[in-house]
Amino acid sequence: MSFSVADIRKDFPIFERTIRDGKRLVYLDSGATAQKPRVVINAESDFYSKHNAAVHRGAHQLAEEATDAYEGAREIVAKFIGGQENEIIFTKSATESINLVSYAMGNAEAGNRFALTASDSIVVTEMEHHANLIPWQQLAARTGAQLNWFNVTQDSRLDLSNVDQIITANTKVVAITHQSNVLGTINPTEAIVKRAHEVGAVVVLDACQSVPHMSVNVAELDVDFLAFSGHKAVGPTGVGVLWGKAELLDELPPFLTGGSMIENVTMSTATWAPVPQKFEAGVPNMAQAVGLGAACKYLSGLGMDAVREHEIALTGYALEKMSSIEGMRIVGPLENIARGATISFTLADIHPHDIGQYVDSQGVAVRTGHHCAWPLARAMKVPATTRASFYLYNDEHDVDALVEALLGAQKYFGRF
Repeated sequence: MSFSVADIRKDFPIFERTIRDGKRLVYLDSGATAQKPRVVINAESDFYSKHNAAVHRGAHQLAEEATDAYEGAREIVAKFIGGQENEIIFTKSATESINLVSYAMGNAEAGNRFALTASDSIVVTEMEHHANLIPWQQLAARTGAQLNWFNVTQDSRLDLSNVDQIITANTKVVAITHQSNVLGTINPTEAIVKRAHEVGAVVVLDACQSVPHMSVNVAELDVDFLAFSGHKAVGPTGVGVLWGKAELLDELPPFLTGGSMIENVTMSTATWAPVPQKFEAGVPNMAQAVGLGAACKYLSGLGMDAVREHEIALTGYALEKMSSIEGMRIVGPLENIARGATISFTLADIHPHDIGQYVDSQGVAVRTGHHCAWPLARAMKVPATTRASFYLYNDEHDVDALVEALLGAQKYFGRF
């Protein structure tokens, strides 16, 4: 299956506008947030204009329609990642999804499989986004558990040579990114999951950079929890997903308490509703969930294998063109193998922020900074990088525009 980028761009109204004195918008910041197709915008608008009511709560028609739309979105998302409906929890973001797991573990009482003590360990990697690092740092601090991690090699891969020494019999949690938001590296989950399960640890996968860009099936990955955000997957902001194996979600204590997540309440006691409602306290982000359902249907219609093939080809083209620029250092895998469509780089001694501002003046939107991954920046010995992240609505013309802007930056700042 293949698709036409020109036709896809017509689905995204933002590409109808121009920026910077009439220049064509070259959007290369999808790693931060993706643009939205009309079907997603319309789905969210349609919910508010025709079906708005609190889900699960009313006996009137609007409440029934809202509930059907909300639960229908849960079904679509579950199918999109190969899970079951009762395994999908809607949150406000992937960050909240990961915090849900870490804080719920911290709430686990002695005897619960998720309870941690000072004799336990939590394992992460040096390439984690802060959203999949700080929650585990905090859990370790609250419980006394030890935090261990896999280092990153200078060729931007995880060093798994000591996997048996990092993941030990004391390990309770292994939290890893599926694809680095900085390096583009796609990590080999199979070996890590296998070792984690050998010692009885659960695996939490940050899939923010993979679910929007490739076919992801939770059953095939065999991870225990998976988080991703709607806004990176051409969906709305303000909605994220936590997927978890049903039996683990049943055992996991609740994160937030209050309305919607209870089964029975007295003045001194409460019992919890079944999963997934147990983890969805309060009136949920209904319209956003419906919009996410529309986004998943849109991506499914294109075919995630086709999206991945397109990005592989475009990344190969970009690596070739960018590597030819004098003074260019690509911070990430140089070969187009097990890597996504994200390219971080430095250019001579020009500060990444200056590069970002210059290419923006040429209509090219990129990201600059440490990309919420300070430990990784230190490991790669860079204070910051410029990041170009490509998606299904980008093509070779966008890469050419980036290269031309970078060559212009060299001249503007008096380099080469």
